[in-house]
Amino acid sequence: MRILVISDSHGRTSQIEKAIEAQPTAKHIFFLGDCVRDIEDYPFIYPDRTFHIVSGNCDYASTLKSADTVVLGGKKIFFTHGHHLSVKGGIGGLKKAALLEKADIVLYGHTHVATKEYADGVHFVNPGSLSSAREGNTGYAVIDIEENGIMPILINI
Repeated sequence: MRILVISDSHGRTSQIEKAIEAQPTAKHIFFLGDCVRDIEDYPFIYPDRTFHIVSGNCDYASTLKSADTVVLGGKKIFFTHGHHLSVKGGIGGLKKAALLEKADIVLYGHTHVATKEYADGVHFVNPGSLSSAREGNTGYAVIDIEENGIMPILINI
């Protein structure tokens, strides 16, 4: 199973469409906030995909959660924008949340820096930003969840 992870579009809806079109086998799409209004039409445009969406620090009037969990492919995924867990200062708060949630995968945004890390049996993945990267290129992530393991991949656009 392949999932698509995108974050921090900040008005660049064309980048969302590029990412979705580039990953036709990704039936689950995670949007990690900033700006949720950019993604709101895509569940109607792509009714064959399931969208998992959380709000970010720029989503002022959103009624969406800032964090959530889902189980896919037998793996528990905790996903958040990350601003409430102070991810710009490191992933210590994410590690505590992962432990509390018993997560196999943690997805987060907010930093505009694409990263992947494996620590304490958990995959931590930040897809970076679709609009403006603080380091490197804009991009997204895909994660393949298979019987023999989890493979996060960062993709530049």
